Amino acid sequence: MNKKLFPAIAFGLLGALLAVGAVSACSSSAAEAPDKSRYDVQVEELLAKMTLDEKIGQLNQLTGVGCAPDRLEEIRNGAVGSILNEIDPDTVNALQREAVENSRLGIPLIIARDVIHGFKTIFPIPLGQAATWNPAIVEEGARIAADEASSVGVRWTFSPMVDVSRDARWGRIAESFGEDPHLASVLGVAMVKGYQGEDLAKPNTMAACVKHFVGYGASEAGKDYNTTWIPEPHLRDVYLPPFKACADAGAATFMCSFNDINGMPTNADRHLLRDILRDEWGWDGLMCSDWSSIQQMIPQGYSPDLKHAAEAAANAGVDMDMQGFAYIAHLKELVQEGKVSEKTIDGLVRNVLRTKFRLGLFDNPYVDIPTSRRFFAPASLEAARKAAEESAVLLKNANSILPLRDNLKIAVTGPLMDAKHDQNGTWVFDLEKDSTVTVLEAMREMYGPDRIIAAPGLSFSREKNPAAVAAAVAKARQADVILFVCGEEAVLSGEAHCRTDLTLPGGQKDMLRQLRATGKPVVSVVMTGRPMEINDIVENSDAILYVFHPGTMGGPAIANLISGKVNPSGHLPVCLPRASAQQPLYYSHKNTGRPAEGITYIDDIPLEAGQTSTGCTSFYLDAGDGALYPFGFGLSYTDFSYGPVVLSADRMGADGTLTASCEIENTGKLKGATVAQLYVRDLVGTLCRPVKELKGFEKITLEPGEKRTVTFTLRASDLAYHLADNTLAVEPGDFRLWIAPDSASGDPKEFAVD
Repeated sequence: MNKKLFPAIAFGLLGALLAVGAVSACSSSAAEAPDKSRYDVQVEELLAKMTLDEKIGQLNQLTGVGCAPDRLEEIRNGAVGSILNEIDPDTVNALQREAVENSRLGIPLIIARDVIHGFKTIFPIPLGQAATWNPAIVEEGARIAADEASSVGVRWTFSPMVDVSRDARWGRIAESFGEDPHLASVLGVAMVKGYQGEDLAKPNTMAACVKHFVGYGASEAGKDYNTTWIPEPHLRDVYLPPFKACADAGAATFMCSFNDINGMPTNADRHLLRDILRDEWGWDGLMCSDWSSIQQMIPQGYSPDLKHAAEAAANAGVDMDMQGFAYIAHLKELVQEGKVSEKTIDGLVRNVLRTKFRLGLFDNPYVDIPTSRRFFAPASLEAARKAAEESAVLLKNANSILPLRDNLKIAVTGPLMDAKHDQNGTWVFDLEKDSTVTVLEAMREMYGPDRIIAAPGLSFSREKNPAAVAAAVAKARQADVILFVCGEEAVLSGEAHCRTDLTLPGGQKDMLRQLRATGKPVVSVVMTGRPMEINDIVENSDAILYVFHPGTMGGPAIANLISGKVNPSGHLPVCLPRASAQQPLYYSHKNTGRPAEGITYIDDIPLEAGQTSTGCTSFYLDAGDGALYPFGFGLSYTDFSYGPVVLSADRMGADGTLTASCEIENTGKLKGATVAQLYVRDLVGTLCRPVKELKGFEKITLEPGEKRTVTFTLRASDLAYHLADNTLAVEPGDFRLWIAPDSASGDPKEFAVD
């Protein structure tokens, strides 16, 4: 069916992002959005009492300096709305006392902190949590983080980051949920629910901050803070949906991104911050800048000075200036000059005050000191271990070398085998590394110290130390099997830590080759903050466990997986590249007019071959096409068989639904889990469509020989996308559908939309 012959079924722009709505079979239910009228009376009564200076003060967020006299005076004068990075509960109470008891209006502060994947009990980095494909794991981790951080007074965290991230060079991919908007939407909602709970006013919750709004994951060349160019239909189909899902789930706050989009800094983008976020979506939370990002519109070349930057941000709808000093320095003058209206200021202040009421701060601003510092509870450590176990992805297991038998002599080696700091990954400001259990420690506990030969070789991932490597290799020869724990230090990923070479740094590749040359079986544990190029690891390892920095309990989790006490169940939330230069790399690409086929590699080209001799299709001469390991991939110690897809109908109307079912059987000998993934392809569109798009997933656990049928409900509206004029449409035509364990597997079933 040629869609060009049939009219599209268009939707209004309000609610326009339903195209990536969660499939009911797999999505966690969103929390109820807060009652928008509940605190209106209190907000208006308080706003009516405020001077212009006090209003501007509520829009000012400053980093903590303890109880410095100047800071206490600022708080007493109503010149501060929020404090960053104070984590001593006695200090927090002292600051709140100044605000509540000694200022004219008694407006409490919001205490904020970057709590990204745990406060004291550290969970896997968000990219690792995404590899669990388990919203319950993500929600529980956020709940524990909120309980620990709020116990010292932190009631606002700058998480989750739901930037769709498709470039492994970008350091902040570690902080993301990966490359897919549907997966990021479901897990982002789960994290919001975990932080905020059922009632944000309870003192053991934190306000979530959904960041970075928007398009930051598309930073040009994978370089942090860089420019982006994103046509609005693409912005709406790929980058906005996770933010819409989190807004609908009641996320209390959002954060602007550093980047510009198509030349417009997001801190000044009225279309994004007002037209879409406020007017279309109806969201009424607090929008904050990123750290000094209002000020950074000056070097971006948008604002000639800080005064203009303050004007642009306030008029665009940025409610709070994080450590930028733009509002406190210039807003009053801008109001007096008529460049920013006091009505605009009132709107910004309403969002701040409403958030403080929702957090219950007016009723309960203080930390309960006797119950403060609730860290490392046994249940929290157990949850962190389970999260780390489910986040690990088994990529290779030649000759079923894993799980390792308990009578083997095991050489544990590599720079991350005993790295208490680095196994926790990026964004762990409050880490107590002595509470971290490493791989070496856990392996000694699991197998007994007599069966473990500790031979680090390299003391950190970037080190090049041939003598130490030679000594480690010599010791490894005494073992029956080698466990090589390699990867990246924590500092090599995260904000402003971008890389062009995605291979193992330092002397690790050479060390692995020497370990392989011993003739002993090699099991590699790759501990990292991003998708890496791992061709050398694949070539020189019998088994590979890919582990995004796993946190406090990473060691016991890996030991449980290596020993078989736990069966791996992680699946990749990103593609792993064949070569670093493939970036950006993602499964849901467009097909091109000449998709890859008949690939001829560079070493196979005859001398003086003709220009067209390699076939003239879309691939790299030195890397072929596609990922080394595709999005969604993950092995198990058991085997799963996916039966044919069964559809409830072979066509549906423009407002209809159909169900897609598949019987999955555990055909192996061990209990295990698999992630059934629903993909769809729109074969012909007014705009070219991706080769596949994830529309649902379900993680199921089966006993040996057990069969289970998974069923997904697909709505016609799930197939909608944005046309060139930004209208949302479901176009009649033919589609393909897969239910498979990864984005590169399965046989399609066809259906049509009338």
